[in-house]
Amino acid sequence: MRSEPVSVAPVAVDPKAVDATSKAASTDPTSNEPSTAPESLPAPDAPKSPAADSVSPPSNTLTTPEKSSKTETSTPEKKTVDFVEVKGAMENMLNELPSLIKDTEQSEMWGVELTADINHVPTTIVLEKFLRANNKNVAEAIVQLKKALKWRKEMNPRKLLTDVEFDTSRFGDLGYVTVYSQPEGKVKEIVTWNIYGAVKDKKATFGDVEEFIKWRAALMELSVQELDLKSATEKIPEDGVDPYRMVQVHDYLNVSFLRMDPSVKAASKKTIETFSMAYPELLKEKFFVNVPLVMGWVFAGMKLFLSAETVKKFHPLSYGSNLAAELPDFGQDLPVAYGGKGKDIKEGLTVRYAPADADVKATED
Repeated sequence: MRSEPVSVAPVAVDPKAVDATSKAASTDPTSNEPSTAPESLPAPDAPKSPAADSVSPPSNTLTTPEKSSKTETSTPEKKTVDFVEVKGAMENMLNELPSLIKDTEQSEMWGVELTADINHVPTTIVLEKFLRANNKNVAEAIVQLKKALKWRKEMNPRKLLTDVEFDTSRFGDLGYVTVYSQPEGKVKEIVTWNIYGAVKDKKATFGDVEEFIKWRAALMELSVQELDLKSATEKIPEDGVDPYRMVQVHDYLNVSFLRMDPSVKAASKKTIETFSMAYPELLKEKFFVNVPLVMGWVFAGMKLFLSAETVKKFHPLSYGSNLAAELPDFGQDLPVAYGGKGKDIKEGLTVRYAPADADVKATED
């Protein structure tokens, strides 16, 4: 990853330790060089873990005269004294934010207008997610944030959600978002449903990777919109649990696992790369339901190669009806097909689709 400069706090100098005629020393900036992927498709690839490098500030030295024990006219000896005050990761991110916004010409992230104000809770939530996705490595978090801002500038996923009507024959019934209210004081639970068993034509759905990414980004933006980070009033606790995350369910009922279609594989790879970069740390848990027993063994074997944090988020279930038991806080509100007593997912939210007759006419033209 290309290195980018990271700001370091100014040197703190004790005036009593320096001769009155000495000049204050100056500092030099240092440079150094996502996280569990929030999205995957059939037979998901194991996500890459972020680099664990840390940013090490440089030592700043200044010299002070030392009194001689021999005579008053003796030549003073030089002594080095270190005074370095390193700003926290969040402060460093905020310092870099104005230049990132200027370079990318993009200030919006997940509905939040970013501002270099540590008291602006929504901004700190966004920045904290990018920091956590990079193990608090400020330099790498800045690089990823810059890429994500550029992507949003080019893709404009919010417009995909509000203005674009997708092809029903290709994407209809494949994705829904359900919001489950929680007791006062708790953040509402948001579940994104990906119903891959509803795919009618793999080539039509996954063949145009860029179009699939646009549809999937619109669905993700719908989930993020419901998360409503711009209205958040409490910061993510330092080194504590992030309450601003969502659940994803991938339903593989009637999906064949015997052969991975090339178009599905290409779409899966591109989606993982894009969403791990553009939507870090928005996933709380991901459930793969109606997975054949033989695939359950595969997921169990994957645990040997995945980090503990990743294993905590991925849950393969052979039967969809077992899902409610895995989500005790709101499991009873899930649809009957998933072990609850609630409404069908089709009564939830989804993206905009062109009327069926418009799809037919477009095909004929």
